[in-house]
Amino acid sequence: MNMTRAQLDALMAQVLDRFPNVADIIATTGKPIQAEVDGVLRDVATTPDLGKLSALVTKAMAVALMGENLRLQKTLAAKGSCDLSYAIPGRGRFRANIFSQRGSLAMVLRRLPSKIPTMEELGLPAAFKDMATEKHGLILITGGTGSGKSNSLAALIDSINASLAGHIVTLEDPVEFTHPHKQGTVNQRELGIDFDTFASGLRAAFRQGPKVILVGEIRDPETMEIALQAAGTGHLVLSTLHTTDAGSTIGRILGLFGPGEERLIRMRLAESLRFIVSQRLLPREGGGRVAAFEVLKNTLRVKDLILQGESGDKTFYNVLENGSASGMQTFDQHFLALFEAGAITEETALLSASDRSRLGQMLDRAKTVRGQKVTSLVIEGLMDEDPARK
Repeated sequence: MNMTRAQLDALMAQVLDRFPNVADIIATTGKPIQAEVDGVLRDVATTPDLGKLSALVTKAMAVALMGENLRLQKTLAAKGSCDLSYAIPGRGRFRANIFSQRGSLAMVLRRLPSKIPTMEELGLPAAFKDMATEKHGLILITGGTGSGKSNSLAALIDSINASLAGHIVTLEDPVEFTHPHKQGTVNQRELGIDFDTFASGLRAAFRQGPKVILVGEIRDPETMEIALQAAGTGHLVLSTLHTTDAGSTIGRILGLFGPGEERLIRMRLAESLRFIVSQRLLPREGGGRVAAFEVLKNTLRVKDLILQGESGDKTFYNVLENGSASGMQTFDQHFLALFEAGAITEETALLSASDRSRLGQMLDRAKTVRGQKVTSLVIEGLMDEDPARK
């Protein structure tokens, strides 16, 4: 079976017509085309009705998406997956991933906003305004796939671009948001087209005179090493990691290097790090999703933790919990604020908690102030997890 790019565009346009708020479009064998809306997958009826997709149909869709791009075809054959940007003229843009599974091809298209979102539209913490004024150092946005890291970084870059008359270089896989030149001059480079690895692209950036460098993702020790070097030599470096919170981000960075390098990396990280923001998307009460954030700022106490490591009560969680004066917060504190605002349920907050017992106590205090009945969800949950009580 053959499929043209125009036919693929027409199919995807039908998905957008049926589900205007779609976040992801998934095509895999044995299932109809599916749309993820508010975190739930829904089957999409199309014309012609493709029903449950066959391996031939998913391959035809993948081939139409890649077109004549030999680099993508070679990457897919060699590594089992490839990334690209995809646009339906006049309708929307997507970040696409094509991958092999059980001998057939599948694809996931992640919807990108039609315009660069602002910090206010995304509800980003006040710390982002401070980040936009930093002149050098390392800023990391972390979270799982689909947690909104790209949106947050795009809003941050746009804010810097609007106020800084300097050169901004982005290294992306693929380019997702197109940044117009404002006060700043923005050059956007795409992995596989403009550079071959993040490490080589970042190394080349030293010769391109940027004030700000965006690295799409730090995946290996070489890229982290160069990022720390750039952050320590007068550049502002922005990047992402697939980690769940601030503490695990520090651990992941140290884990990229061998034991013999740990002391040196701790010193360089303590000196260069400016902020770590971790984010998650939670089900919103009444439908949709809402973003929650954990914010770490490199204060003297944080710097000491990076250098010496956690011990006893000296933990990143405790420092963040007591660091509101510096704009810091734990996920649990933000979950509490979202619960108090009626944005999420108590159950959603507890299921997402970093410290379920501590968050449960915070929620109970909030309900007591409101005059609501205090529940024992936390106690019941802990009893269920205690093997001695089973």
